[in-house]
Amino acid sequence: MTLLNYRIVDVFTAEALAGNALAVFTDASQIDEQIMQRIARELNLAETTFVLPSANRDCAASVRIFTPKREMSFAGHPTIGAGYVLLDEGVIQNRDSFFLEEKIGPVQVWVERGEPPMIWLRTPPISEGKSFDRSLCAAALGIETDDLLDVAPQLLDAGNPTLLIALRSEEAVDRAWLDSQGAATLTADRTEPFCVFVFAQTTKGAYSRMFAPDYGIPEDPATGSSTGPLALFMMRHRLISRASGTSFISEQGTKMGRRSLLHVRITGDNGADGIFVGGHVTAIARGRMEL
Repeated sequence: MTLLNYRIVDVFTAEALAGNALAVFTDASQIDEQIMQRIARELNLAETTFVLPSANRDCAASVRIFTPKREMSFAGHPTIGAGYVLLDEGVIQNRDSFFLEEKIGPVQVWVERGEPPMIWLRTPPISEGKSFDRSLCAAALGIETDDLLDVAPQLLDAGNPTLLIALRSEEAVDRAWLDSQGAATLTADRTEPFCVFVFAQTTKGAYSRMFAPDYGIPEDPATGSSTGPLALFMMRHRLISRASGTSFISEQGTKMGRRSLLHVRITGDNGADGIFVGGHVTAIARGRMEL
């Protein structure tokens, strides 16, 4: 029998039973990736994270991340949640900054001390993809073209390909929905799926939702890997300042009853020196799986 200890934490919230729930298996050295995928499917959370020793001496640990359907190269709330658990378990000690090895490469994490502390990650380099027709996106989301800002939706990728779609109001964001059929109209010319991120500009930053039915995630309460690209997209279209030192909050998950607050800091003009995404983490459970 194989015994696997794990933690459940809620990420991007200081309140239990909000934010984005994450399972972190603190020592997955006894299992292979096929079992990891089956465990992620069993738990059926947006993502499940497995911690392993890292072959990279500059990294504190290796982290593998699975949705119920597939492994991810990079994801935000698993990075922040795993970092919190490794600190809380004493695996990482007396360090305010460290790297976690993910399939995309080393990801920088650091701790902003406080009560509670804030865990931050540095967004990996963002690549640009194609722009999409506004009316096509509106039809896929079940809303009107006039609900979209006059800004071309665009695919951006920081390790998790994301189609950013700017809407005119929070009310329009709440009306939007994407199922597998709608997703198929957007991904018809691609071999790999992508997530669809809709948002409206607010006084604090953005009000957001993310849909990824092809990942096994009908709606994600908080998507850190898409929030760095969101910042770049908003800067490019002058929805936030391009100046170094700009910060804002993306509120996500509220419509589905899992309110999440994703904090963003931009360094360098247009984010040239980095886009950082952070949030609080709330521990809620410990468990042991017997296989």
